[in-house]
Amino acid sequence: MTEQHVVMWSGGITSWATARHVIAHHGTANTTLLFADTLVEDEDLYRFNASASKQLGVPITRVADGRDPWQVFEDARWLGNTRIAQCSHELKQKPCRAWLKANTDSAATTVYVGIDWTETHRLPAIIQGWAPWTVCAPLTEPPYRDKGQLLAEARAAGLPNPRLYNLGFAHNNCGGACVKGGQTQWVRLLAVFPERYARAEAAEQKMRRLLGKDVSILRDRTGGQTRPLTLAALRQRIEEQPDQLDLFDEGGCGCFTEAAA
Repeated sequence: MTEQHVVMWSGGITSWATARHVIAHHGTANTTLLFADTLVEDEDLYRFNASASKQLGVPITRVADGRDPWQVFEDARWLGNTRIAQCSHELKQKPCRAWLKANTDSAATTVYVGIDWTETHRLPAIIQGWAPWTVCAPLTEPPYRDKGQLLAEARAAGLPNPRLYNLGFAHNNCGGACVKGGQTQWVRLLAVFPERYARAEAAEQKMRRLLGKDVSILRDRTGGQTRPLTLAALRQRIEEQPDQLDLFDEGGCGCFTEAAA
């Protein structure tokens, strides 16, 4: 039985480093780079995918649900936020799991995820979520490198950085508008891609009208209380009260690291 090696490819630097590790140990013939397209990715992510694919010698295998995150929220009647974001399950985990079921034998396939040594606490849930496939996270093992070192390794291999990293974003996903991102991400998005911020703000307002509830992507913790913080309110705060921003709230992405069952 031929072993298969499937890398959950996000277009970020850790998925590239994971893929490079897998190819170094197992070759290219039975390696798949499985990319779930959310349809709201930065244009440069596709450039990075093409360049990385050529450099690694493995084509990108693309899957897509056909909806974007905002359509998922409307269908679910639930606005994704920094705590719960069903878009990752619907747009990444489910399409990838469907591809695995259709194209692999779980007994002879290893799924690789791009979490690093700072995220080992996530491994038990990841392993359980992707069962019955075996899960491996090479970047959780020595030699330990941070994201800056991985980006330097990619540049040394002739692969230019994804644009979002150069612009200061922590993750190269969802065009810099991931609902799991914190205030810092959204402040940066407004400054760099105001049209993307405006689209997210309008989509959030639409969901508030649809649900008839005071829901929001972000939370305001000033004064020791937690309250909804809409993107409209954050934009006003950026313009009028920049000293009230929580610029330590970067947030994070865990699209392939939640339960996938």
